Amino acid sequence: MDRNTATLQAMYEGFNARDIDRVLAALAADVAWANGMEGGHEHGLDAVRAYWTRQWALVSPTVKPLGFENRPDGTVLVTVAQSVRDLEGNPLQDKGFGLQDKLVGHVFRFGGGKVTRFDILDIAQETGAQETGTQ
Repeated sequence: MDRNTATLQAMYEGFNARDIDRVLAALAADVAWANGMEGGHEHGLDAVRAYWTRQWALVSPTVKPLGFENRPDGTVLVTVAQSVRDLEGNPLQDKGFGLQDKLVGHVFRFGGGKVTRFDILDIAQETGAQETGTQ
């Protein structure tokens, strides 16, 4: 397992455990992070922390990486099984959050050993899939 993949695996484990400090430690201070609930990107560690705090107060997402692909452009594409539950653990049928159980692609860019950018890729689209800040 290469260093970037190991970093991402640890990030997913930290996210699912709600260990926000563990995840933030792998991010660059000026990270651009896709906001899958509201659209756009969060910029910087404090904004990412605030975003996750808001998200976790509303829903309980779990992301399970199924595969890691080092792409020619230097990014890493992670195919992810995303499961979103309400705070009582019941399956969340999309209620306007843009979050439901599905496969998604997470695209990470690295610099200096840290994640500098995160985007969400709609892998359900066949050809010409676009990376976005929303799901």
